[in-house]
Amino acid sequence: MRKRSGFTVIELIIVIVVLGILTAVGVPNFLSWLPKYRLKTAARDLYSNMQLAKLSAIKNNADWAIVFNKAADQYQVCSGRGPDNSWGGGDNTVIKTVVLNNYGSGVAYGHGNAGSAIGSTFGDEITFTNNVAVMNSRGTGNAGYVYLGNSSATNSYGVGARSSSVIIIRRWNGANWGN
Repeated sequence: MRKRSGFTVIELIIVIVVLGILTAVGVPNFLSWLPKYRLKTAARDLYSNMQLAKLSAIKNNADWAIVFNKAADQYQVCSGRGPDNSWGGGDNTVIKTVVLNNYGSGVAYGHGNAGSAIGSTFGDEITFTNNVAVMNSRGTGNAGYVYLGNSSATNSYGVGARSSSVIIIRRWNGANWGN
């Protein structure tokens, strides 16, 4: 008699059942984690783009700005005002355009279930004057915050700058704004 090696049908069925159970437990957890991850990514990208504008303004010895467009759920990193000499006129020198909808999971301007603002008010979810965060060649600029939320409405982030242009990011933890 020859010895046969390999798996029996029973062993294969047991492995498939175990994998099915692990998948059934893991997929819902992954799906609940994904919107939080996408929102966090959008907030960190905004923070990074604000740092980019600040450092580029210092490096180039010129004003840079982030122009927020709530209606389109996007913002632009701009290195110049354009011929009309105002930010947000549509003729700015745009370095980068970020569309919040591209993150998925309903990421948009909004404060979710946050019960209080980081500053004095939520405003229209963007508290920078004229919805523009300006960074100047000294590394300072105007103060304000931008609130980002997602379709689950349980999470929100506040990203902003103080007049000293210290850029901060805060997450609503259910009771207050933490780090």
